[in-house]
Amino acid sequence: MCNPDHEVLCELAHELGFDQHAVEDTVANAERTKASRYATHTFLTVYATALGPPTDNDLESRLLTTRVSIFVLHAGIVTVRHERTPQQPVFDIDEVVRRWDDNADLLRLGAPALLHGLLDVIVDGQFDTIQDLDDAIEALEDGLFDDRALTRKIQRDTYRLRKELVELRRIVLPMREVINTIMRRRAERGDTVELDSWYADLYDHVIRAAEWTESLRDMITTVFETNLSLQDARLNTIMKKLTGWAAIIAVPTAVTGWYGQNVPYPGFSDTAGVVSSALIIIVTSGLLYVLFKRRGWI
Repeated sequence: MCNPDHEVLCELAHELGFDQHAVEDTVANAERTKASRYATHTFLTVYATALGPPTDNDLESRLLTTRVSIFVLHAGIVTVRHERTPQQPVFDIDEVVRRWDDNADLLRLGAPALLHGLLDVIVDGQFDTIQDLDDAIEALEDGLFDDRALTRKIQRDTYRLRKELVELRRIVLPMREVINTIMRRRAERGDTVELDSWYADLYDHVIRAAEWTESLRDMITTVFETNLSLQDARLNTIMKKLTGWAAIIAVPTAVTGWYGQNVPYPGFSDTAGVVSSALIIIVTSGLLYVLFKRRGWI
């Protein structure tokens, strides 16, 4: 069911015996990723994710999410999806059907096989989103050491990526507990062991996704700190260059100021005064330029 009316959902819940609290969680806003066990069914809240195209506001998060509420019954599952734009859904239910068709031999195991195929598609989508964020962070790292890169753009991209990563971690990290709840439920009910390896593989994917998001958080933090350090280093370089050129320019200023006095001095009103002042300016400025150049100040 995609964006169902509340009345239709309540009617279905009454017919299938869904717990009222689970129905409320289905229609509530901003529900967290979780798994709840009831007497007749298990209720799951998970999120499908995707990374959308850049927006006009480069500080706005590009992370797209679709909440998928799942009622796991003994003889089947019921999914309720909340898509912002049903014409361009984030969660492709057709991919789930294709995944079921590819493993048609497992469908004889009933609802657990259907649930595994559904969660497998969701976790794979989260992996794709994490990969996109990883690529974006690597591109950001390359721009850090590019002298032609715009510092302001790097700062804004870093902020946006941190925001997207925080949102994604809130979705990915609780998936471990969701899969754990399902596996414990299966063990308590003594379900067939044929799906154990499938769920173990799914749990491994969830763990890898969680660890990947943790490493990306460290990477984006490193990018942020490195950007600040590079800005300080560039500022120090600029200050050294300005200081060096200021010292060089100060020489002719001082010499011409001395020779511009209205009192007699060596070379006053004489060609030798012009020659000596020019030599002092050239030699002293040249020595300072060579000294600063060797030290890397200019």
